[in-house]
Amino acid sequence: MTRPANPGGLFTPVGTSLSLNRMGYGAIQLTGKMAWGPPANRDAAVEVVREAVRLGINHIDTSDYYGPYIANEIIREALYPYPKDLVIVTKVGARRGPDKSWPAALSREDLAGAVHDNLRHLGLDVLDIVNLRVGSPFGPNEESIAEPLAVLADLQAQGLIKHIGLSNISHRQFAKGRAIAKIVCVQNHYNLAFRQDDPLIDKLAGLGIAFVPFFPLGGSKPLRSPVLDAAAASLGATTRQVVLAWLLQRSPNVLTIAGTSSVQHLHENLEAATLKLPPETIAQLNDVAANVAKENAVWPR
Repeated sequence: MTRPANPGGLFTPVGTSLSLNRMGYGAIQLTGKMAWGPPANRDAAVEVVREAVRLGINHIDTSDYYGPYIANEIIREALYPYPKDLVIVTKVGARRGPDKSWPAALSREDLAGAVHDNLRHLGLDVLDIVNLRVGSPFGPNEESIAEPLAVLADLQAQGLIKHIGLSNISHRQFAKGRAIAKIVCVQNHYNLAFRQDDPLIDKLAGLGIAFVPFFPLGGSKPLRSPVLDAAAASLGATTRQVVLAWLLQRSPNVLTIAGTSSVQHLHENLEAATLKLPPETIAQLNDVAANVAKENAVWPR
């Protein structure tokens, strides 16, 4: 595949040789609604993945419980044999119930099985990065992550995982996790309107650890605000592009993984990497975020 220069710039997490494009791709929308079942158009899903890589994306976020299995199967169909610089990041720690729920799956058997499932469905012998997903659907909790993280560290020692990340964690869990395994990335809920992890992002930047926001565009409902609309209009951009550009300018260790099932939206997302927000626009957007409690009617949390 012929690939252009990397949009968004590159970031190398500490202790790795990975050069990650800061504009990544999240694979959750390769499946059906609620990340369940096949997509409406499998050929179109395959094409989106191929186009992402052709445009320079070398960082794909996925999980075997998307579908389940379907997102990984589509990635393999689209890209195998994989480009040498492609980094596939997956996550374990949950499974899918028959009611489409996301119950935790953190036992040794669950985690080992999930790693082997990801390897099999992606067609890999070793996983580049595995994020341990903990907490609840409503956010992090303070339960100990020592046992499940030790399981991943053991699988890493067996040569099945190159690097380990953490997802949906508290600041305290991150600190304790570093004593168990070398952490190269953290994936938490974060966007322009949901900024509890501002201190954590700054700490990780100082440590050379990547921060990867999930729900970067707001989740099931896009972020909305008159200030955001005005900023987009003044820059001749979409609100999605402004939100992604704000994330890229938030800190050099922030990597975006906006998902889409549309080639058009994929192109629009990548164009955000070239959008430079003026300082006054960033200040206006930050003011809105600082008063998000007053904006509950329009800023989903």
